[in-house]
Amino acid sequence: MKIVHDRSTPSDPEALLNDILARPLFAHLSTMHNDGPRESPVWFLWKEGCVWVLGDKLTDSFLMRIKQDPRCALGVVDFQPSNGLVYHVGFRGHGHVLAHDRERTTELFRKYMGDPEHWDLRFAAVLDDPNWEVICIQPDTAVVRDQSYSLH
Repeated sequence: MKIVHDRSTPSDPEALLNDILARPLFAHLSTMHNDGPRESPVWFLWKEGCVWVLGDKLTDSFLMRIKQDPRCALGVVDFQPSNGLVYHVGFRGHGHVLAHDRERTTELFRKYMGDPEHWDLRFAAVLDDPNWEVICIQPDTAVVRDQSYSLH
């Protein structure tokens, strides 16, 4: 994966990328459709150089779009207006839909909700629901930017 960054980004953009992606932020997944691009807010997991996303094949149309055309993009922004922090990570790559994976699902949910005993029951039910599939997004490029600003 090629990492693109500018001079405003610290000297170690890979460390910044890993730091941002470890946070429980929303990502915006963009997929291809005959009528134009589509965007879906998603939870994600950054692991093994890939972005992992869950989807319910009964309700999430982005799964079918990835199956039809694996090209996709994913953006993550951490914006904290109280202190001027603005970080951005953007990926361009290809996604592949995989079968339900209980361990990967547990790991992703743990990132956002902590220990399973504290989860809402509807999330716990996903662990054994084969309708939930996993998308593995393999980035070709990543854009990493620190666009933070000072408050006066």
